[in-house]
Amino acid sequence: MNDDLRLILERIEQYFTRCYQTRYWLQVVNDQYDKTYNFFINIQPKGQRVRSIPLHTIEQYNLSYLEKIINEIQKNIHLSFMYDGFTGQKWPIKQELIQKRKHYDE
Repeated sequence: MNDDLRLILERIEQYFTRCYQTRYWLQVVNDQYDKTYNFFINIQPKGQRVRSIPLHTIEQYNLSYLEKIINEIQKNIHLSFMYDGFTGQKWPIKQELIQKRKHYDE
């Protein structure tokens, strides 16, 4: 397990407390200007605002590397993923669209 994956999983375990009536999801953001991928965990207790906590920044700007990291995260932690900044791009191995259309806040 490489350092990026280990660090992301450790931080997910730290913040994913499995509280009752709380929604959790992971967000991956493609920072095209800095050429990095940013990981966040979003936490929303029922009736409250969303908290977005940064987990890690991956400096290796390579989609196949990112795909491997995300596949390993999905094997260990079963949370939903939300992708931002990947409009029209495809995963190199799966050949599926990452993000079909832009979100309202992009």
